[in-house]
Amino acid sequence: MTLHETIRKIGDKAQAASRKLATRSTAKKNAILNAMADALDAQRADIKRANDMDIAAAKASGMATAMVDRLTLTDARMDAMIQGVRDVAALPDPVGKKLWKRTRPNGLVIEKKRVPIGVIGIIYESRPNVTADAAVLCIKTSNAVILRGGKEAIHSNLAIVKALQEGGERAGMPKHAVQLIETTDREAVRLLVQMDDRLDVVIPRGGESLIRAVVEHSRVPVLKHYKGVCHVFVDAAADRDNALAIIENAKCQRPSVCNAMETLLVHRDTASAFLPQVAAFAARRGVTLHGCKETCAIVPGCVPATADSWTTEYLTLDLSVRVVKDVKAAIAHINAYGSHHSDAIVTADKRNAKRFLKEVDSAAVYVNASTRFTDGAEFGMGAEMGISTDKLHARGPVGLEELTSYKYVITGDGQVR
Repeated sequence: MTLHETIRKIGDKAQAASRKLATRSTAKKNAILNAMADALDAQRADIKRANDMDIAAAKASGMATAMVDRLTLTDARMDAMIQGVRDVAALPDPVGKKLWKRTRPNGLVIEKKRVPIGVIGIIYESRPNVTADAAVLCIKTSNAVILRGGKEAIHSNLAIVKALQEGGERAGMPKHAVQLIETTDREAVRLLVQMDDRLDVVIPRGGESLIRAVVEHSRVPVLKHYKGVCHVFVDAAADRDNALAIIENAKCQRPSVCNAMETLLVHRDTASAFLPQVAAFAARRGVTLHGCKETCAIVPGCVPATADSWTTEYLTLDLSVRVVKDVKAAIAHINAYGSHHSDAIVTADKRNAKRFLKEVDSAAVYVNASTRFTDGAEFGMGAEMGISTDKLHARGPVGLEELTSYKYVITGDGQVR
């Protein structure tokens, strides 16, 4: 069988499974998820052995230490993965939820209800815990899922999917509701995302190059964000202590994630007083500042910013800093150079805050809070599939509701038009 035929057969099986899964009750789906968690726990030793194989191969290939760490399933990470499955089981089920109901003058009753999307493809790199996260979110929303992880985690992913399949099927999950593409051939990704007659949506999780490659080849709608160039704007009316705390958290709490701050904008009227405080914080935390001309004049130790600085997602302890005239200039900078992900204003001026919220074109906008809160769990949504900066269907954290569509259900008693 050719690779093309293999991928299409996986699609056929996923479609059939999705139709069966759509008939499962919330109670049945929760039982399936808890059985999956039990199986992950019972097969923990097998999963750890498989993970050891991936780690050994990664080290032998010279993979960076940070990437090896992302690949590693420690006991604590296994515990968190298993608990994450149980947490999803405990979340409200969006499928079947009535969005609205209205009765027309002719007596027709029209309801708008949430329904599964159908078949979802997940393409991701490195972290094997994504395998479980993605699978259980799809099962909770009655979607079949086709998983395609990176070659660096192939043994770990195979072991995790085996446990999920065995546990879930024992509890009534349709066979093939969770499938993993087992080949590491990159051609499989192209074939998968062009299967628009079997796949309903694809979600890539990984670096910008992976996501752009998926978008370039896909014939299927893609939920994605390319990168997170997030901003904090410190207004002239900002509380400086609050501003420093927010900046430190947004930049340093976890600099390698998409909702970390990459650019700091400072109002010109407060720059001479505030930027030396920023420089002191940067020196204390090991942050390298890349400043505009005005910033460098106030903080001589800055690295001069370039045109590329304003669009760079560092994912490290580097920070671009720019002095701007006012809130209007800050908004213009963010809309021109940002990634429409997460952006914040620190201010006591309610008018400026309101303007910022209204005019910044991003998935999440903040007043006096860190951008690090853009996360499904932090938003009270439970688990998430990732962050979307798209505007159609889903924007921001992609949780359970975002993994559904809707249909109109119309009930009559003989009405004709």
